[in-house]
Amino acid sequence: MTLELFAPAAAYSAPKGTGPAAAPRRRAAAATLRTILRGAALPALGLALWWAAYRFRWTDSQLFVPLSQVWETGLRLSANGVLWEALGASLRRQTSGFLLGSTAGLVFGTALGLSRWFDRLVGPSFHTIKQVSLLAWIPLISVWFGLGDAAKVAFLSLAAFFPVVLNTFEGIRSVPRELTEVARVFAFSRWQLIRRVVLPGALPSIFTGIYLALLYSWLATLGAEYLLTSGQGIGNLLVDGREHFWMDQVLLGVVVVGAVGFLLNLGAAAMESRLLRWRGPART
Repeated sequence: MTLELFAPAAAYSAPKGTGPAAAPRRRAAAATLRTILRGAALPALGLALWWAAYRFRWTDSQLFVPLSQVWETGLRLSANGVLWEALGASLRRQTSGFLLGSTAGLVFGTALGLSRWFDRLVGPSFHTIKQVSLLAWIPLISVWFGLGDAAKVAFLSLAAFFPVVLNTFEGIRSVPRELTEVARVFAFSRWQLIRRVVLPGALPSIFTGIYLALLYSWLATLGAEYLLTSGQGIGNLLVDGREHFWMDQVLLGVVVVGAVGFLLNLGAAAMESRLLRWRGPART
C-alpha cells in the first residue's frame, strides 16, 4: 500500500492520446474526415455512373470511353514515362510563373498600399490594365517571347501577379487606423510600424492573394500549353488526344488536371491554416 501511495505520478497518467488535450485533436481529425468524405461523395457518384454507363450499355458514343480504358491508358503512359514528363513540365512552368508573379505582386502591392504618392501615380494605370482579359495578352506575349517556355512563364506570371497585388494592397489599406495610432503613440519608427503592425494585419489578405495566385497559375498553365502548343505538358497531352481523337487520353488529362488542382488547393489551405492559426480556421 505504501509503495502504491508514493508511486510516481507518471504511473497514474492517462495513456498517450487519451488526455483532455487529445479531445480537440480528435474532434478536428473527425471534422476533417467528414469534410473529405462529403467532398468525395460527388466524384465517387460520377465515377460510379461512368462505370455503369458502359457496364450496362447505356451508351456506345465514341465521344466517351469506358473508365477501364482511361485507367489502362493512365497505366501505359505512366509506365513509359510520358505522363510524368508532361506533368513535370507543366509543374515546372507553373512553379516558375507563380514565384515570379507572386514576388513581383508582393513588391508592387506593398508599394501601392504603403505609398499614397505611388498609388496616385501608378494606381489608375494598374486598375485599367487589370481589366484586360488574361487571354488577350497571349498574342502580344507570343510576339515578344515566341511560343516556347519563356512565353508560357511570362503568361503564368501575369496570372499570379494580379491577385497578389490586389489582395496585398487591400490588406495593407484595411489595417485598422486605431492600431497605427497606437503605434505612433509608442513612437514606432516607420520600419517598426510596417513590421509590427501593418504586415501582421495584412497577412490574411496577402495569403489569400498567394492562394489565388497558386490556383490561377495552374489553370493558366493549361491555357498557355493549349494555346502556345510548343513543348511538353499536360495541355499538349490534351491537344494530342484531341487531334488524334484519343478520348481516353483526353479524359485522362482532365482527371490529372483536376487531381493536381485539388492537391494544390489542399496544400495551400493547410499552409495557410498552419501559418495563420491566430486568425481562426482556414477555408475548406
